[in-house]
Amino acid sequence: MSHPNHTTHENDGEPDVGRVRIFDTTLRDGEQAPGFSMDRRAKMRMAHALEELGVDVMEAGFPAASPDDFAAVAEVAKAMKAPTVCALARCQPGDIDAAGKALAQARRSRIHVFLSTSPLHREHKLGKTKAEVVDIAIAAIKRAKDQCHEVEFSAEDALRTEHDYLVEVFNAAADAGAIVLNAPDTVGYTTPAEMAELFTYLQANVRRPKGVIFSAHCHDDLGLAVANSMAAISAGARQVECTINGIGERAGNAAMEEIVMALRTRAPYFKVDTGIVSERLYPTSRLLANLTQQPVPRNKAIVGDNAFAHESGIHQHGMLKHRGTYEIMRPEDVGASTSLVLGKHSGRHALRQRLAALGFELDEAAMDDVFANFKKLADRKREVVDADLVALAGGADPETQGPWRIQNMHASSHVGGSASVTVQLRHDDGREASEAAIGDGPVDAMLRAVQRATGQPLELVDFQVRAISQGGDAQGHASLSATHLGHEYRGNGVSTDIVEATAHAVLAIVNRIERQAPQTAAVAAQR
Repeated sequence: MSHPNHTTHENDGEPDVGRVRIFDTTLRDGEQAPGFSMDRRAKMRMAHALEELGVDVMEAGFPAASPDDFAAVAEVAKAMKAPTVCALARCQPGDIDAAGKALAQARRSRIHVFLSTSPLHREHKLGKTKAEVVDIAIAAIKRAKDQCHEVEFSAEDALRTEHDYLVEVFNAAADAGAIVLNAPDTVGYTTPAEMAELFTYLQANVRRPKGVIFSAHCHDDLGLAVANSMAAISAGARQVECTINGIGERAGNAAMEEIVMALRTRAPYFKVDTGIVSERLYPTSRLLANLTQQPVPRNKAIVGDNAFAHESGIHQHGMLKHRGTYEIMRPEDVGASTSLVLGKHSGRHALRQRLAALGFELDEAAMDDVFANFKKLADRKREVVDADLVALAGGADPETQGPWRIQNMHASSHVGGSASVTVQLRHDDGREASEAAIGDGPVDAMLRAVQRATGQPLELVDFQVRAISQGGDAQGHASLSATHLGHEYRGNGVSTDIVEATAHAVLAIVNRIERQAPQTAAVAAQR
């Protein structure tokens, strides 16, 4: 039977040979990488940004992985209007059924089933013969087809699979109803020449019903993910799987911004385009960095701070003569136009305009809070730059807004001695708590004081501090990880006072622990 919500889709039928579909897996492959995890609130903000960016397919998660992942996929599926929402599943009935349930309210849904096909994986991971692998794939695709609008099949470790056997598997997958056949470089091992050769071979030998396309999913273990993706496109792939900022397992995935701008900048060469609104690339990149608290490297292509910077005298001289001497695209093309510097005399309208350019559309209540904090920051700093605005609009951490809030704090430390902290906290239910603690440093003392005040035991795992902008008056960002009852939590704080930023980061963890416990129980009960 067909999915009850099935409707005609603009991508049904023969694909546009001049169009490459962007399959974004930031919320799945990207988010599952260490250091990049997002809670459901952050995932929803990222999902809306990806929709505004214009992605064709949004892989929202792996529903069978956990109750929270199931709930996140369901929430994204219900909210998205334009993109196809995708859920990952192993070729197992339980995984497929969980994906189908999570996608039930999607306007356009896809279940992405995957199964290992290489000799190494068949023998050591699956313990299956070639024929058994084909049978499992067929059964999984047919089961998934009954629970969504479309099915994608991935041959895991395709680049180390025998070419003739890969053709056999893809023929069976297409016959079973898969509309996308993905050949991933799962371990980031291949080269552009090998990638082009494989996709050329697949194009010539796989029997494909009308409308079935090939996809590439490349990892960056050897730094070749984008190059390999471009090679696949040149050889006929009409979907690429990628992430914002290239985040993902191990060394990451192909970076969407690099693929999109390579196709746009070298349009006469590639002769294909995407539906991405390139001016949204920089704001989306910065939003992801803010949500995960993982800064974008300065030298990162397309979206790094140095991507359009020219310090060399020779380069600057050439740029003054003609931008094309050393610039193959404009900062405005990716939404990274020259920063508008704001100060304490700047008004609400100017602030709202700059925030909108950076990708933040705030309601009046949120704008009130941001504007008030902007004025406070402007009193401390002579100039407020884009990085400061991203921190303000993104929020130091939404969890610092309650239920526990800082009323007052005092910290002191001595060279060669211990540090002491006193905190006064207030809970939304009216409770107040004051505690003092001594530690090896202000961070340790802060942890001790807050956990005593709130009754939440914490153990520090990691602590990082960085400047958000430049200068002695720059805001500091504190990122802190701590464990509570065997689970690891991360909190973030921003302030021109780094000790205050640390206090906010600690409080964010405590609030997250208190908020998450009933939510997790509720999700488990729903399933």
